[in-house]
Amino acid sequence: MKRTERLHALSEMLRRNGSRGCSAERLAREFGVSVRTVKRDLAALENSGAPLWSRPGPGGGYGMAVGASLPPVSLSPAQAVALMAAVSAASDAPYADLAAAGVQKILDVLDPRTRGRADELARRVWVNASPSSSRAIRSALEEAMVEQRVLRLRYTSGDGTTTARDVEPVLFASTNGQWYLVGWCRLRDAMRWFMVSRIERASVTKTACGGHTIHEVGEPPANARPVHSRG
Repeated sequence: MKRTERLHALSEMLRRNGSRGCSAERLAREFGVSVRTVKRDLAALENSGAPLWSRPGPGGGYGMAVGASLPPVSLSPAQAVALMAAVSAASDAPYADLAAAGVQKILDVLDPRTRGRADELARRVWVNASPSSSRAIRSALEEAMVEQRVLRLRYTSGDGTTTARDVEPVLFASTNGQWYLVGWCRLRDAMRWFMVSRIERASVTKTACGGHTIHEVGEPPANARPVHSRG
């Protein structure tokens, strides 16, 4: 592992361990280097602005200040490109525009060398994103989900039937390459999955949702999972 990559991995390990910290000996074993090398790396991180702390004596070690943000340089070129690729390949996902803006903010504060390497690597990653649904429709769905307001939809089902209905948004789901709005349909008085590409019109009402939860949706499809999970 190159030193730059080791510094990124070292800072991530310290951040994940939080207030517990890690001894220099444990860090050395983890990265296959000497204790002296680890201490040089820790000094380099501290000099770059990383909020490190150290505790001497038995049970002591090194850690990252709780709640502290890592400096932008802690992002590697490969990590930056991974974010770009994920957002570019999912342009029809909920909040995709916000995600793209967030990635751009990250890129803007990378140090010039890292940004240059990320730009070069990004040219080697191509995506063929599917056409996204109407921006106005997606904005309405996203707003209703955040604010937990009832949506008024015009929806055409698979058999060609078009209906107008009020829906309480519960979650977004992507399965088999399609995005769905899952919510409590007041017309059917039941939980329903609405393919986003079949929603012809959507508006956010002033009516608050009734408190239906994701547990009422049931088990997710075998190939689906939450976008956030702690490991």
